[in-house]
Amino acid sequence: MQYKIIGDSLPAVICDVNEGETLITEKGAMSWMSSNMVMETTATGGFGKALGRMFSGDSFFQNKYSSAGGPGQIAFASSFPGSIRAIEIGPGKEVVVQKTAFLASEESVQLSVFFQKKIGSGLFGGEGFIMQKLSGKGMAFIEIDGSVQEYELQAGQSIIADTGYLAVMDATCSMDIQMVKGAKNIVFGGEGVFNTVITGPGKVILQTMPVHSIANAIIPYLPQTNS
Repeated sequence: MQYKIIGDSLPAVICDVNEGETLITEKGAMSWMSSNMVMETTATGGFGKALGRMFSGDSFFQNKYSSAGGPGQIAFASSFPGSIRAIEIGPGKEVVVQKTAFLASEESVQLSVFFQKKIGSGLFGGEGFIMQKLSGKGMAFIEIDGSVQEYELQAGQSIIADTGYLAVMDATCSMDIQMVKGAKNIVFGGEGVFNTVITGPGKVILQTMPVHSIANAIIPYLPQTNS
């Protein structure tokens, strides 16, 4: 498979696949494709894994796209202004991503539920108790809200992020929460009560425009309805 990512703030990834190659994606992600691409909707991995995907923010069913009768092409577009990042998954190269970040991948990549080991990070870490883990082997395409900033953390090195700004981290990293210090900072600082602490070793990808931040900014300007 060959691919290219096009667009700036509204990107898409165009994949050129050989006959017999298969890509998997969540429902509604396909934007356009050649006429010889064949779609099959399935609960990939069986009932248990499909149920886990649903709890992690994705759909119970996934769509498989295969090329028949020769090479084919298919494109997947981002659902929100931002970026698409291609990540090579392999043994020792598993990653954990925010809910709904998965866009598409080669069939050999496995998408599963990832539970936070620490209750605090699950309840207050911004992405909830459940995230997604990508394992197996192959190329995966991930949606990022806004622009991308990467950090390579050494063992024991940490970075603090406002909740919701963590998009991707290597599975070797750990995540916890940290309460903002000082009552005045909590009440008047406008940064909330908790921050997310990511500790290495591993790569961390942060995003500049989480969906929930955009929603919170728009809500005050929406028309108010009288009940």
